[in-house]
Amino acid sequence: MSLNRRALLRMGLSASAGLLAAPRTLLAQTVVQGMNMPGANPKATPGPPAHAGPPPVAPASYVTPLAIPPVIRPEAAAPPVQIPMRPFRHKAHRDLPATAMWGYNGMWPGPTFEVRRGQPVSVRWINQLPTKHFLPLDNTIHGEEQDVPEVRTVTHVHGARVMPDSDGYPDAWVTSDGRTGSARAANPCHYPNDQNAVTLWYHDHSIGITRLNIYAGLAGFYLIRDPEEDALNLPSGAYEIPLMIQDRSFSADGTLLYPPAPQGTHPVWMQEFFGNAICVNGKATPFLEVEPRKYRFRMVNASNSRFYHLAMVPAYGSGKPNGKPVDAPPFIQIGSDGGLLPKPLHLHYLIFSPGERFDVVIDFSEHKGANLAMTNDAPAPYARGGEIVPSEVMLFKVTKPLTGSDASSIPETLVPFTPLNPAQAVRERILTLTELDRPSDGYTMIGLLDNKHWDDPISEDPKAGTTEIWSFANCTGDVHPMHIHLVQFQVLNRQSFDVKTYLQTGKLVFTGIPMAPESNERPAWKDTIKTYSGYVTRVIARFDLPAGTLAKPGEEFRYVWHCHVLEHEDNEMMRPYKIVA
Repeated sequence: MSLNRRALLRMGLSASAGLLAAPRTLLAQTVVQGMNMPGANPKATPGPPAHAGPPPVAPASYVTPLAIPPVIRPEAAAPPVQIPMRPFRHKAHRDLPATAMWGYNGMWPGPTFEVRRGQPVSVRWINQLPTKHFLPLDNTIHGEEQDVPEVRTVTHVHGARVMPDSDGYPDAWVTSDGRTGSARAANPCHYPNDQNAVTLWYHDHSIGITRLNIYAGLAGFYLIRDPEEDALNLPSGAYEIPLMIQDRSFSADGTLLYPPAPQGTHPVWMQEFFGNAICVNGKATPFLEVEPRKYRFRMVNASNSRFYHLAMVPAYGSGKPNGKPVDAPPFIQIGSDGGLLPKPLHLHYLIFSPGERFDVVIDFSEHKGANLAMTNDAPAPYARGGEIVPSEVMLFKVTKPLTGSDASSIPETLVPFTPLNPAQAVRERILTLTELDRPSDGYTMIGLLDNKHWDDPISEDPKAGTTEIWSFANCTGDVHPMHIHLVQFQVLNRQSFDVKTYLQTGKLVFTGIPMAPESNERPAWKDTIKTYSGYVTRVIARFDLPAGTLAKPGEEFRYVWHCHVLEHEDNEMMRPYKIVA
């Protein structure tokens, strides 16, 4: 059987690494000399296994209108924006009662920030949440022990170039009654917005419970605009819509379900969460009525663990597909994690990992009266499969009358792109991704980065202003979306390697030639990248501190890098790094 490039990527590149047909591999346990694999948290005391809750309902598709979050546009030199995190009740579907959730400004998603480049903004993130969590905790997970408060928050603006105390450092949490973590967070947080037009998003980042707090609703958009973007005449106003994609499960009474893992390796923690309903902007499989014209969609995958393989297809009024992607308008991708691309890309599918953003234009002008479904068929977990895969994301109904001529455009060129030169990198770091799995069935017990726990001494210490290559050597059976705080990087290539030899000896023996990145990965600025099983994924970044930083020689500035599968991040697949002035 032959596999084309698209099929390999959709299946996680595992075929060429010899891992595709295997169960969740135990590669991280094939450790002999040269690799010191720590075990699970030695301080943890396992409790009795938890039991699964009620089964989720399958809400009807395409009967709930899409919601669009309100926009906050802070004035220049205005006082800090006050954003409380508070409990509220949310109706995610026409047929479900409202359910208890937590949200920024009491909504899911939170309000969209819209700011200008070079216009600093201060935000006071206020924890007004209860002291008891409404989702199941696991006291065997680091940062979630019984001696720390159940409900803690610290907000991270994903992709923002900020000082450490405004970056949402996981240990810089606060509680509603004033307790604080071991690190200090600024109050208010300061966002210089000294970066090009870009789609960012904000979310909770508390050590040990990020998966629960984001699942509870703590996430929203943060958009930066600039004159270069303004001059492109892209669709705007009512024709520019953010789309936050997250999977969820609901009980018949509307309750948000996050069940403990049955027979997992921890009392409650599960290795990945996969819901049976895809929500967009807090609505389960919604529809959106559009005019026959161009629309711009700012998309973020804010799911805990789910990857998406998205396509647009013609559909009946019910949403059932009746055509192929080539019969539908393409995704015209104009931007990625770090901002606009050099030129638009016409794509009929998008492979979307947690934490990534896609900035796309869809032209409905030739589809008046049509129904177009956005569908998903990515295996879960990606790309091994075995878990539920909801195929319906949202439905576009091209039924609204055109309110006026569409004067927007999609220029042939967007913004300049300057590639970073690998020859100028002062070093390459080989960063190992491993998992310890239960021998009986391969269920993950813990994931590690660089063979270290969160609290181990920092080993990644780039000098301020230098360029480095970070090479993620994925020794697991999973695809991990790796995110580096503060910097935007460029993807260089991917290359298959002999995992067993590497784990046994520490030597990289490559089994294939370097594979060029996908067209929407390079040329592009990224902060989150898919690292495929059995491959080294190389990225290059310049580790600059925020503009105007006054630093003494040797001063250290602490940030984070981690897997953006939230269940992995919470269970040790996250490490601090420091930039040294």
